[in-house]
Formats: sequence, structure tokens, C-alpha cells
Amino acid sequence: MSEPMILKLGGSVITDKSADCAVNRGCLAMIAAAIAQARTSGIVVIHGAGSCGHPEARRYHLDTGASRGQTDGIWVTHRVVSSLNDEVVRALREEGVAAVGIHPLHTAVADNGRLVSFEHRHLEKMLALGMVPVIHGDVVMDMTRGACIVSGDQLVRYLALALHITCVGLATDVPGVLDGNRVVPKITRGTVLNLHIGNSKHTDVTGGMSGKLYELLELANAGIGSDIFHVSRTSDFLNGNDHGGTHVRGEIK
Repeated sequence: MSEPMILKLGGSVITDKSADCAVNRGCLAMIAAAIAQARTSGIVVIHGAGSCGHPEARRYHLDTGASRGQTDGIWVTHRVVSSLNDEVVRALREEGVAAVGIHPLHTAVADNGRLVSFEHRHLEKMLALGMVPVIHGDVVMDMTRGACIVSGDQLVRYLALALHITCVGLATDVPGVLDGNRVVPKITRGTVLNLHIGNSKHTDVTGGMSGKLYELLELANAGIGSDIFHVSRTSDFLNGNDHGGTHVRGEIK
């Protein structure tokens, strides 16, 4: 069996970002089947919010924080992203995967918009028991701002380091990082400045592709590479095959 891995599902692949929390159940079923068939010693699934959370976070200005008496957005946003998490877990369990939902609001703390704490010992035990934790971008309490949004990409970076997982893949709605119409096969901190990378045209309070690359390049600096690929190539990534996407790596010294 291969090493443990993190698989991050972009919100744009499991929801229709142009609609109001429209879950793409067909795509979820395909991903769940790929995970069920993968030969690995453990998978942590992390997913974005897509149309289930970004509009609510924007409406309640959670990208700037929360104050006393202005906390409805915390409950509303968490409720919506949790409902999406339930859908992901359900799809996995229908394929026989021992998935269980994990909510960052309950176990994470941020400071000034950055994740600083996430209890992960229970995740280690889940992996040891053959379970698949399913974690999502969420609103969490913030020591400076009151509350903030922690993206799935922040969670990828934090948990890869905390759990010592070195196999990290991000399934997206594009075939990799695009420079124009070209898939960039490899990105390092030294080459990223030469690229012209766009962001999603849909509501996204977490930074789009640029925000994703920031987190992954920081992870690469810590010695953990990652891969970005089209969701249809999820099975290839899980089984160690070429996925035709982008490799994010540290500088060669």
C-alpha cells in the first residue's frame, strides 16, 4: 500500500459555483468510487465550500471578522458548509468508505485570518483505524478578528505538516495551473512570478488559484510537494499515475 495522503476537493468541482449551494452529486459519486478503489494506508479528504458558504461569508463580511452582537453569519455560514460536508460524507459511505465529517469550527483557532491551531490527534487515530476524516473550509474563531474563514487550502498546508503527510493532491475544475491556455507542469517559488494566473469569476473569499499557490509554495518550502490536477484524473493521482497536471515543488538546492 502507498503512503497516507491528503486529497483536497475544490469547491468548484463538488458544487455549481454559479448557483446557490447546488451540490454536484455526479462528481461526488465519481470521486467516492475512486477513493474506495485506491490502495493507500490512509486518506484525509479536505474540501472547499464552493457555492455552499462563499456567498454567505461575503454577505456577512466574515472575510473582515465578527463583533459582539454581529455573529449570525457564523452560524449561517457554518450551517451551510456543514450541509455540504454531510453530502461528501454520504457519497463516500455509499461506496463503503468509512468516512466521518470533521468541522473546523469545533477544533480550530485562527489569529488575524491565519490558522494557528487544529487539534489533530483524533485524526491520527482515525487513520490508524482505517477511517477517512472529511474536513471542510469553515468559519472559525479568530483571536484578533473575532471570526474568520479558513479555506480548505489553509487546512491542506496545516494538516500536511501536523500529520507528516507528504503526498498531497488538489482536484480542481481545470487540468492544472494555467498560464493562458497552457498547463504549467511544474511550479516553484522561483518560477511562479513569471506566470499569469487568473482567479475564479465566482464569489470566492479565500483567494482563488493565487491563494492556493501561496499555501502550496509555503508547504513546498517545508519540504512537502503537492499536485494540482483535473478532478477527472483523481484516480490517477490516488494510484500514483501521471495526472497531466501541475507539480508544486520546492527549489532544488
